[in-house]
Amino acid sequence: MSSPKRVVVVGASGYTGLEAIELLSRHPSVELVGVFGSTGGSSAGQRLRDLAPRFAATGLGEMIVGEATVERIAELDPHAVILATPHEASLDLAPALLDRTGAVVIDISGAFRLRDSSLYPKHYGFEHTRPDLLRGAAFGIPELSDRIGGSRLVAVAGCYATASMLAIAPLVDCGLVHPHRPVIVDAVSGVSGAGRKAVLEHTFSELSLKPYKVLSHRHAPEIAQGAGLSPSQKLLFTPSVAPFDRGIVATVHVDLIGDAVAEDLREAFERAYEGQPFVRVLGENVWPSVGAVVRTNFCDIGWCFDEEAGETPHAVIISALDNLTKGASGQAIQCMNIALGLDQAEGLLPSSPRQQLIGGAS
Repeated sequence: MSSPKRVVVVGASGYTGLEAIELLSRHPSVELVGVFGSTGGSSAGQRLRDLAPRFAATGLGEMIVGEATVERIAELDPHAVILATPHEASLDLAPALLDRTGAVVIDISGAFRLRDSSLYPKHYGFEHTRPDLLRGAAFGIPELSDRIGGSRLVAVAGCYATASMLAIAPLVDCGLVHPHRPVIVDAVSGVSGAGRKAVLEHTFSELSLKPYKVLSHRHAPEIAQGAGLSPSQKLLFTPSVAPFDRGIVATVHVDLIGDAVAEDLREAFERAYEGQPFVRVLGENVWPSVGAVVRTNFCDIGWCFDEEAGETPHAVIISALDNLTKGASGQAIQCMNIALGLDQAEGLLPSSPRQQLIGGAS
C-alpha cells in the first residue's frame, strides 16, 4: 500500500477551511500534516477544538493552528496545499508555494478563476499581479474540466458558479441555447456563503430572504466563462441570501433554439454527466432540494420544458448543492484527488446507509 498523501490546509478558522479539515480527517489516502490560519489572522496558536468544538472528540482536536508562512508550510513537505484563504492572500501564497514546494495548490478563493486579468479590479477590487498563472491554472470543476489531472494550480469554482454552470454547460455544449437571448440565473444561498464573521444583518433575528449584488456579483463572469457562453451573450445573475445555514438552489431560465424538444434536454444532461459520481440527473419535473444534498458533494439537477413557449422554446433548469461542500471544500478535495492521481470520489462519498439516505434524492 502506498504512503498517504501529505496535505496542508491554510485558512483553518473559516467555514471552508474547517469543512476541508473535517473531510480530510475521513480521507483514507491522506495525512493532514498541518493546519494554518489565514495570513494576518488571529487563529494562530489556537487548538482546532477551540475553533470548532466538533473536533474535540476526534484525534484532530489538539492540533495547533500555525501562522501561515511559506517557510513553515514548505517544511512539512506537502503533496497538496488547500488554500481556504481570502482572494488577496491566495494571490500572494499560491505563487510562492509553487516556487518553494512541489505541492499541488488547490485554491478555494477566486484569485485564479478568471482567465482575463482585466476583470479583477471590477469584480474583486484588486489588480491581478500574476496573469501568467491565470492562463495556466486549471479551472476546478471536474465535471467540466479535463485539465485538473497533473496540474499544479487548481482554481476551485465558486459555489453559485458551480450550481449554475452544471445546469447550463451541457445545453451550451449541445448547441441548444439560443445565442441571442439572455441566460437568467436566480440563486438562493444559505448564510454560510457570506463567511464566518460577525455581521449584524446575518444574525438569526435579522436575516430574511434578501437579494444582493444584483447584476454585479463577482460570480457572473465566472459563470459565463465556465458555462461556455459567448462574449456577446448576456447573463443576468441575481443572488439571494436566505435564513438557512448551508445549501444553494439555482433556478436557470434559458431560451432554446427553434427546433429544440424536451428529449434534447434529457439527452444533453445524461450525456454530460454519465459516469460522474457527484452530479445526479433527476429528470424532467423532478425537483432538487437543499435537504437532499446538504453535507454531501452531490449536485442534483432537474428541469422542465415549456411546451407552449412558441417559436422560441424555453427551459427552466434547477440545481441544488451544498455551498460548503460541492460549492467549495468538497469540490476542492475532489480536484485534489484528481491532481494527485487518486479516485476523484475518494473520501467524499457517504460512508453509511444513513448518510446515503440523508444525501439521496427521493
